[in-house]
Parts: sequence; structure tokens; C-alpha cells
Amino acid sequence: MNTLLPSQTHLGTVALTVADLERSLAYYQTRIGLQLLAQNGQTAKLGAGDKPLLLLQEQPGARPTRGTTGLYHFAILLPSRLALAKTLYHLISTKTPIGGFSDHAVSEAIYLTDPDGHGIELYRDRPREEWQWENGRLQIVTKPLDLDSLLGELNNQPYTNHQMPTGTTIGHIHLHVAHLQEATQFYTSTLGFDFIANYGNSAAFVSAGGYHHHIGLNTWAGVGAPPPPPDTAHLLWYEIKLPDSTSLQNLVEHIRQQGHAVEDQNGRFYLQDPSQNGIILTTD
Repeated sequence: MNTLLPSQTHLGTVALTVADLERSLAYYQTRIGLQLLAQNGQTAKLGAGDKPLLLLQEQPGARPTRGTTGLYHFAILLPSRLALAKTLYHLISTKTPIGGFSDHAVSEAIYLTDPDGHGIELYRDRPREEWQWENGRLQIVTKPLDLDSLLGELNNQPYTNHQMPTGTTIGHIHLHVAHLQEATQFYTSTLGFDFIANYGNSAAFVSAGGYHHHIGLNTWAGVGAPPPPPDTAHLLWYEIKLPDSTSLQNLVEHIRQQGHAVEDQNGRFYLQDPSQNGIILTTD
């Protein structure tokens, strides 16, 4: 196991550009169930309870992007299977378009796309003791999700006034990258994540603390894909949160020793991966 990243390392806020802030706020509040925490001009912060999860920055006229590096999806982790069932019931009740459902053995997931084309996963984890390992590699699969079983958590009780519950977090992020080996090397050797699993030659998963994955990497937008043009709706950055300032400073020093530029933004450290995906390193 890599010792660069403490086991408590996790993800924080994901920042996106959107074409119409009011449209996006309506979607994320009424369909997804996030709460508006702050708004200042063309920027808004949404979350669950008092925990910020999403920062939206309006870029009028921004168009959806295709065939570039950047966001494949960000994943909102719910604290229980019941919470995921309530979310699914709400999505069905509001006739929200759903892109798909999957049982990944380690988790159960619902997939959507927001009005700007940003991919979203809503999921819950199975207990770690139920995860299956084979030859040191975690078994992550894609099977149909048992919707009847999931909705059965509600016990036929009516459910209204949906909001994401306290304890909801950003569980992971899945990125389009230009070159898989280069990206995997960066996230393991430079940032200190552990390699967990791969999906053929086109996707890989890395994590800290034995999690199934904090970062997914894929070349499904094309090997050698360029970064998104500035006039598109795209990922600005996402946070990797370390538990204390000592581990943060040690990581920043290591990254700089590896020859990568890191910008100190008042104690929050900005850098880009080799595919120009923005990252902010910070603490809780």
C-alpha cells in the first residue's frame, strides 16, 4: 500500500461550468435533492446538510463537450441503501430521465446526466466485508441492479420532500484521460493513490485506504483526447482532501520533486493531471 496518502484521504467539492445557472440550480435541487448553500453572482455552492459537494459556475452559452478529457461522471455517495431507495423513488416520481442502473458488487448505482451533459452517479456502498478480492485485486463488476429489491427498502411507505441526507459525500470521480498508462502512473506514483483494478486496457481505478476507488480513469473519449475547449460545460477542478496539514505539505513537496507545477492558493494547492484535469489538494 502506498504511504504517500493517509487512509483517511477522500474527495471534496467538484467544480463545474454550466450554461444557465438557474436551470442547473433547479435541476440539482428539485431532481437530485441537493441544498443551495451559497450563491454569489454567477457562482453557486450546493451540498447535503452543511457539507458542500458541488460548485457551479455559469458560463453563458457553454455547450456540452464530447471527445475530450475531463469529467466522465462525479459520484454522490449516499449513507445507506434506504437513502438510495428514497432517491430512486423521487427520480421516478419526478419523471427525471435516468441513464442506467448498475450493481457493481461493491456498490449499487444510478446514472444520470444533468442539463449540461455532466455525468452523475448516485450510489451506496455495500459493507467492505462483502467485497470480493481475487489475486489481490478487488472484483468490480457491472450487473443489472435489482430495482424491486432496492425500492423494497421503502416498505410501501409514501415518501415526499426529498433532500440528500446528512452524511452524503462525493464518493469518487471518474475522468476521461488522454493516455491511461500515463494517467495511472501520475495518480499512483505522483499523487500516491493505490492501484485497485483495471477494466481491460481502457479504464483503471485507484484509491486511498483500501476503498474500491476514489478516482476512475478511462480513455473512452479517445486515446490522445484533447482537453475541453473553454466555451464548453466542463470540469474546472475537484478536491482531494487530506486529514491534516502535515500530510498535505508532504504530498505537495513530493509532487514538486516529481517535476509537476503546484500553485499555492492560500493553503489550497492547485495542479493539473497530465490530461489537464484540475485538482485542488486541501485539508478537511
